Amino acid sequence: MTRPMRLGIAGLGTVGASLARLIHDKREVFAMRTGRSIEIGGVCARDRDRDRGVDLSATAWFSDPVELAGQGEIDVFVELIGGAEGPAYEAVKAALNRGLPVVTANKALLAHHGVALAKLAQRRNTTIFFEAAVAGGIPIIKTMREALRGNSVSRVYGILNGTCNYILTRMEKEGLAFADCLADAQRLGYAEADPTFDVGGFDAAHKLAILTSLAFGCEIDVEAIFVEGISEVTAEDIRAAAELGYRVKLLAVAQRTESGIEQRVHPTMIPAHAALAQVDGVTNAVAVDSDLLGSILLAGPGAGGKATASAVLSDILDLAGGDATPTLGVAPAVLAPYKRARMRAHEGGYYIRLTVLDRVGAFASIARRMAENGISLESIVQRRAAGDSNDEIAPVILITHETTEAAVRRALDLVSKDGHLRGEPRMIRIETLD
Repeated sequence: MTRPMRLGIAGLGTVGASLARLIHDKREVFAMRTGRSIEIGGVCARDRDRDRGVDLSATAWFSDPVELAGQGEIDVFVELIGGAEGPAYEAVKAALNRGLPVVTANKALLAHHGVALAKLAQRRNTTIFFEAAVAGGIPIIKTMREALRGNSVSRVYGILNGTCNYILTRMEKEGLAFADCLADAQRLGYAEADPTFDVGGFDAAHKLAILTSLAFGCEIDVEAIFVEGISEVTAEDIRAAAELGYRVKLLAVAQRTESGIEQRVHPTMIPAHAALAQVDGVTNAVAVDSDLLGSILLAGPGAGGKATASAVLSDILDLAGGDATPTLGVAPAVLAPYKRARMRAHEGGYYIRLTVLDRVGAFASIARRMAENGISLESIVQRRAAGDSNDEIAPVILITHETTEAAVRRALDLVSKDGHLRGEPRMIRIETLD
């Protein structure tokens, strides 16, 4: 009879505790599905006395995750600590050096060290599973690493941060300001006390870096991602988008171009009728464009104890069933060097919001600067917020036809230098998602 597979779980927070309960409550079901029973052989957590809804009193406890990974009587190391450096990184390396497979939900660790860890795993004849690292309970890693192996991917994109999607949804549906929605998100536990990692776009960037490697068979390069958060999006932008037939989402995009691979995270106006535009609240969604399947979209809960534990458990069951897929889908030596595309060569339409000093020649000067840079304007709308009686300034919204980001930025720089604006211009990219 095959002996049980023993897990070493480092981190018993919301996800770790949910996982421990699932292992305890459904062990017979899992044994039937994989042909091997699963047990918890050791755990590491700061508070041993905390009630986690499962009895772990007979389980070996470790105060140091590196010790659990390096010396515990375990067959699989499950890292649920978080962070790109420190204990999580050292513990994963210790497990791999023992030849143990690793299951992790740590996108920061993989974004910064994924290639090096994949090489270490290969040298030790083991692997790393990380379904929970991207988009919570959505099985996007398995889809890209296994189900799409015969496809050539041209683009992967989606909504990868639930906090930002929650805030933008509330801003649109209730007409609230960004700061008010952020405060509510913090109160409800959707955003941290320091929300920069989420609202600044960095969380989505870490996830995108991993998807890019899987999509294009290249090395991970999180530093190459253009990142812009949502903190400058205003209620006025949201309203204007709705009137123009768009919704604003924080979109993460990776696509193959003639100059290389383009990776970007930024607020985006997408057509209101698009499937991705219907994804609201804390839900995540990922779309993949490929040669054989065309476009597919996966959506579901992007965070939370149960959703993330479900993804972690899926990896554990795969290992129990004998799966040994290479960490990044192919052997590390086969990964192509990352070649960064010219970000400002990106083409598309743009929404531009200007606060123009209302004086003779200002509008003509703006139009001239746009024309000088080859930018064709689809529409020009002068808007005033309700109750705004300031006759010295004129809020103006420009919608461009397809152009390059470099051209838009050159034109706006010249407009600013001409002295016709109050404050900085605001630009949001428009994606048709064709």
